[in-house]
Amino acid sequence: MSHTDATQPTAAQPFVTKPLPPLPSADQLPNDVAILKGMIVELLLTLRQRDRDLADRQQRIHLLLRRLFGPRAERFHPNQQLLFAELLAGQEQPVNDESMPVEQDEAEPPPSPEPPPKKRCRPHGRRRLPEDLPRRPLHHELTEAERLCVCGQRRIDIGTEISEQLDWQPACYFVWQHWIHKYLCPSCTRKAAAETTSDPLPAGITMDTEAVSTPGPEQETPAPATLSPPVRPGTAAAVGSAIIAAAKPPMPIDKGLPGPGLLAHIIVSKYFDHLPLYRQEKIFERQGVVLARSTTCDWMAACAQLLRPLYQQMVTSVLQSRWLHTDDTPVKNLKPEPGGTATARFWIYYGDRQHPYNVFDFTLNRKRDGPQAFLAGFHGYLHADAFSGYDALYLPSAVAGTPPIIEVACNAHARRKFYDARMSDAPRAHYALGYYRQLYELERGATANGFDDTQRLLMRRELSVVILEQFHAWLEQERSAVVPKSPMAEALGYALNNWSALVRYTEAGFLAIDNNVAEREMKRIAIGRKNWLFVGSANGGRTAAVLFSFTSTCHRLGVEPWAYLQDVLTRLPRTPTESLADLLPDRWQAARPKVPSSSETSVPPAASQGPCQP
Repeated sequence: MSHTDATQPTAAQPFVTKPLPPLPSADQLPNDVAILKGMIVELLLTLRQRDRDLADRQQRIHLLLRRLFGPRAERFHPNQQLLFAELLAGQEQPVNDESMPVEQDEAEPPPSPEPPPKKRCRPHGRRRLPEDLPRRPLHHELTEAERLCVCGQRRIDIGTEISEQLDWQPACYFVWQHWIHKYLCPSCTRKAAAETTSDPLPAGITMDTEAVSTPGPEQETPAPATLSPPVRPGTAAAVGSAIIAAAKPPMPIDKGLPGPGLLAHIIVSKYFDHLPLYRQEKIFERQGVVLARSTTCDWMAACAQLLRPLYQQMVTSVLQSRWLHTDDTPVKNLKPEPGGTATARFWIYYGDRQHPYNVFDFTLNRKRDGPQAFLAGFHGYLHADAFSGYDALYLPSAVAGTPPIIEVACNAHARRKFYDARMSDAPRAHYALGYYRQLYELERGATANGFDDTQRLLMRRELSVVILEQFHAWLEQERSAVVPKSPMAEALGYALNNWSALVRYTEAGFLAIDNNVAEREMKRIAIGRKNWLFVGSANGGRTAAVLFSFTSTCHRLGVEPWAYLQDVLTRLPRTPTESLADLLPDRWQAARPKVPSSSETSVPPAASQGPCQP
């Protein structure tokens, strides 16, 4: 009788699992108590996740079996209430099949250890409403008939009880009417009329004999007046002009329909709240305003063009940082032919604390030309992943005396590879995760204790470097013992090949252990593309990059984005180039120490008198 190969599935053995790796012996485990604790915590987390996955699968199997073989009707048998009789009656003793209490043993169980204190969660229930919200009093009074007492006397008012209720009303749309006032000089008009009484009137000149002067007793009929052509609004009147007009302030879009508040609202809705333009179009229609999405799309491009000088100032400032975080994420870009898309890229460049700007860039591909062109003037530490497109940035510069960009790799990427290898090689994966747990605990402790850069650097040199040296020795030891091209081999190779960049964060206190801040900023792109799906063109991608830069920077600094954009779009057309830096988000915030509230924002006076007010 021939033996069947154990690795080949048969009718009696449809599924064959791979043999489990041998468990490590006691000599192979580390002697460091902290590392052992970290391994135990990681093992417990893995077991908990495995139990959750198993319970989820069992629940799905139960539902499938019930759907296939179980009863269709979900009837409730009255005898099933006895299963929960102790809960319904408030008893603490269990109930047997006859619904009678069961006697408990007299021996008391040993006291269980006290659970660790739970992390304090956010309080529930009603909170106090913000004091800066506008209050609209509603007085509830009795009528004269209701104030009359049964004895015939009139009740008097002795006080009030105040309760607050939060309410909401739709957005307020209002229309600015620009009234350009014109002014006439009677003296210049009389002089012009006296000099040109018989000359033909040139084109564009009007006659006005009633508004020039009033006939006096010696002059029965005034002389005809020749008026100068009206001066274009916003320009200075020529010397001797009879009529001048008040200058109309420049608008964000010249001769355009939208005001700065509406433009800021559309920008924040799409690039901060991830609301596509076609959804905003439907919202406008429900409120009686018809704005086509093609029109609002052109408005966004015009706003980006207006904000581009300020965006370039942010780029220049970010490139002066001592360190940068960068990352990229894909986005679909429409091709000229219908239905075709290509993969483009958004890039984030996260400035340091002295240059707190989040600058986005857009490229049509993921080639290294994009980062190289953007970072041409940058010299410092660059936090990034192991993307090969960055490798050319770390080479010595061809310009003599120019320092190269220094690579700082992301330990979160390296840790994630060990985490993904848990199912194939759990002992080694948890060993590595134990080391990373100790490193991240040190960083969290430094942050919780408010360490400055000097204290953080000292902590890393005394504690983190020792753990990293032990970790590196273990990586070298295990690299030759794993199966090539396995998940664990990939994790070990990634860590060893980038080791010098992974430990570079221990060289300075202002460096970060990972690149998570840049990856979190990419989340706004990931959420947005689930809603607006794609960018329409390369120009649309560059427009989005500019507007994302301002909304993301406002979020980083805690600036209310609508208040900032509304004010900047109002002031930017009339701001000279040398004063543009005052409109950067951090300087704008410093000029306004208090964040404008809903009742204190720079809303035009006509807005407070619009139909949205009671």
